[in-house]
Amino acid sequence: MILQETFTLSNGVRIPKLGLGTWLIPDSEVADAVNSAICQGYRHIDTAQAYGNERGTGEGIRAAGIPRDQIFVTTKVAAELKTYRAAADSMDESLRKLGLDYADLIIIHCPQPWAEFRGTKRYFKENKEVWKALEDAYMAGKVKSIGVSNFLVDDLQNILSDCRIKPMVNQIKLHIGETPSSLLAFCRQNDILVEAYSPIAHGAALKNETIARVARKYGVTIPQLCIRYTLQLGTVSLPKSSNPEHIKSNAQLDFTISDEDMAYLEGVGR
Repeated sequence: MILQETFTLSNGVRIPKLGLGTWLIPDSEVADAVNSAICQGYRHIDTAQAYGNERGTGEGIRAAGIPRDQIFVTTKVAAELKTYRAAADSMDESLRKLGLDYADLIIIHCPQPWAEFRGTKRYFKENKEVWKALEDAYMAGKVKSIGVSNFLVDDLQNILSDCRIKPMVNQIKLHIGETPSSLLAFCRQNDILVEAYSPIAHGAALKNETIARVARKYGVTIPQLCIRYTLQLGTVSLPKSSNPEHIKSNAQLDFTISDEDMAYLEGVGR
């Protein structure tokens, strides 16, 4: 059963392969979604400072009544915070909002502030500062593992060049139609686990007849095919939903995409 399967990070921490993404779920509603997911067997919950729903996420985790050490909780340092102090303070604030003594994973949400995403200024020096704050939080036991998100190869090389602790995760947008092969290969070579956010392409996959045709071949829904695709690439998959039925369906993945169809799906959109 996929909800019981894990990957092992470079520091030995085990991370569930399937998680619940909470982007765009309001703080007032996220507790119910998180509680529903945990009660259905999910053990991996992904939130972020930028989502504005850490408080509700923590509430949902506590409401489920599962021992803390059985739930893998991720949050993210806001992309706009590019100093050591701001990042360090924000992580303490995240733990307060979540109501947790520690997080299982904290990542830098983006190498640049969102208003400058993929712009010319790369923030290499600033990201090293933020990374040092994550390393110190890790050493202090505030977080069990640390990583990054939306980092390209040169962003990763910048951190790897003189870090004390290597990033354990790179969370990126990854779905059928957007499979960055060279970035995936670099992460594998450096023992950085890739996490796939938006595996259903922000819903765009639901309107793609090519994907629908392959889903029909396997007798599954389009979201199930998309999530299975990311898992078979060796990545964590983080579909977002607040609908209990969708949350349940997204975990019903007892099928395997053939190598031929994986190659075909990887070429979609090229």
